[in-house]
Amino acid sequence: MMLLLTTGSSKAADPSFESLLRVAPSIDRTALKLALRANSCAQKRGYYRQPQTLTVIDYSRPSTEPRLWVFDLRRGRVLFHELVAHGRETGFIQPVSFSNRPGSNQSSLGLFMTLDTYRGGHGVSLRLRGLEPGFNDRAYDRKIVIHGAAYVNAAHIERFGHLGRSLGCPVLSPRAAQRVINTIEGGDPVFAYYPDPQWLSSSRLLDDCDQRIARN
Repeated sequence: MMLLLTTGSSKAADPSFESLLRVAPSIDRTALKLALRANSCAQKRGYYRQPQTLTVIDYSRPSTEPRLWVFDLRRGRVLFHELVAHGRETGFIQPVSFSNRPGSNQSSLGLFMTLDTYRGGHGVSLRLRGLEPGFNDRAYDRKIVIHGAAYVNAAHIERFGHLGRSLGCPVLSPRAAQRVINTIEGGDPVFAYYPDPQWLSSSRLLDDCDQRIARN
């Protein structure tokens, strides 16, 4: 069943949609609306309790633009608006393809939940659990984590015309990574958006969640 987007009205959106749109007017309305919908469905399914933050990554934008937002859901404000890199096989400047497959070096779409941190080759890194079967549920095994890297900053864009790319991880600047990770770790949602028809029509968190829960 295809997902019908009603971006012209807030009727089907989460009650906090308009308030969050006011504090992040540059965000894509559809990306925000779907992030809130997926977050609401995940809570109904018991994947996590009421989160304090919601992170939205809009992969429909090029890597040269800040496309990651961290929202404070309790106070209705934007905590971070940052550059974020995508996987090297997802596209050059503009993302075009996504995968859940190990070894693909591509980014994945959908809703994730943050887990714990560890110190790796890129410093402190935040593990993610993908909540969408077929689209991102291999993220933990693929070691798709949030971390910082020197190839994510405005100076890199100015010099090369683009950000560096990862092996599929959403990578932040070293300056932002530690602060973002400290804020969202421990069970908060991260939503990665792109208008991919297969994901939009098949996601278990973007369809009619109440009906699916009733059938199960």
